[in-house]
Amino acid sequence: MANVVVVGAQWGDEGKGKIVDWLSERADVIARFQGGHNAGHTLVVGNQVYKLSLLPSGIVRGKLSVIGNGVVLDPWALMEEIARLEGQGVRITPENLMIAENAPLILPLHGELDRARESSTAVAKIGTTGRGIGPAYEDKVGRRAIRVADLFDPATVAQRIERLLTHHNALRRGLGLPEVDATDLQARLEEIAPKLRPYAAPVWKVLNEARRAGKRILFEGAQGSLLDVDFGTYPYVTSSTTLAGQAATGTGLGPSAAGFVLGIVKAYTTRVGEGPFAAELHDEIGEHLRTVGHERGTVTGRNRRCGWFDAVLVRQTCALSGVNGIALTKMDVLDGLSELKICVAYDLDGERLDYLPTAADAQARCKPIYETIEGWNSSTAGARSWADLPAQAIKYVRRIEELIQCPVALVSTSPERDDTILVTDPFAD
Repeated sequence: MANVVVVGAQWGDEGKGKIVDWLSERADVIARFQGGHNAGHTLVVGNQVYKLSLLPSGIVRGKLSVIGNGVVLDPWALMEEIARLEGQGVRITPENLMIAENAPLILPLHGELDRARESSTAVAKIGTTGRGIGPAYEDKVGRRAIRVADLFDPATVAQRIERLLTHHNALRRGLGLPEVDATDLQARLEEIAPKLRPYAAPVWKVLNEARRAGKRILFEGAQGSLLDVDFGTYPYVTSSTTLAGQAATGTGLGPSAAGFVLGIVKAYTTRVGEGPFAAELHDEIGEHLRTVGHERGTVTGRNRRCGWFDAVLVRQTCALSGVNGIALTKMDVLDGLSELKICVAYDLDGERLDYLPTAADAQARCKPIYETIEGWNSSTAGARSWADLPAQAIKYVRRIEELIQCPVALVSTSPERDDTILVTDPFAD
């Protein structure tokens, strides 16, 4: 059976939640493979709206949902999210939720460090959510993280805390923060451990067995490819790998398990936080996109920066993740605009570029080169077939395909899961 990897192909907020929810009906297992509770998904099912941060989107469908080792896990945030969804009638048990035993934890000290750095006037702001994701990943690669499996042995936890605080208390002294008390931290971890333990599992083994049994696995990424720690707009990026290749290492499955890579792409471009954004609009069109598109962060509530579709960026991210097809979302936000623009290249100090340069100062100096295309006056909202779309909307989609050198597999025309045009089935064998 084919598996599907879903990745955001812009700066995040592309509508992955709806697409994963739409695909999860045909999947057997949904696996989160990176990120933390800094990225949110909004699912609209009938009259019910679900806001997820850590839980895989398949949980609302009762499908087996796993949080892989590539995720950094805030156990307190997870328990709050479980309680909130259960309050909305979603049943969550160890039978439909599993957490990788080797997933590293986000602790309160991580969030404190994250926020202290962002508020410091000594360094430029990155625009993080302040939820401790970056510091937790730093501890993972620094080999001082506390992982899920460690919680169930008090002696191991004590050793891990000692190593962790040797590093963090030195940092905190430099930032003017009070030192963390080891006894207090251990008590908090011992209190949360029994709540987390029922969900802990060897996720790599579960997924490999599911694959051998012919189960369909849907890999769910968080954030977007342009926030990738290697290939994003560094340093204004997240602390994990957001590309499709992380689906393998972030869950314990080999690269051959990836299958179809579906890139989620908004019909325009948005970004939250700091960093370069060549196609950003500071006029009434930008405000139109923000207002009509309800462009506010699910987790942070921050307004998103908005701009025209940037084909240069999406072509690049499709190549980096080996995208087989894209899901184009929020087409309806462009309804009624008489003229649309697509960024087809950059002007960097008089030189035309067809890619985003690596150097941060060069990225900041890139000016968009636009191609203009006629808009459409009729509505695309709720369209479920090509026949329901205005001719100019179809022309817009086809031009995007040409520019990004990747076909459209799905078109989403509203937040409702059934308002989707299927072009290519990602789960096809």
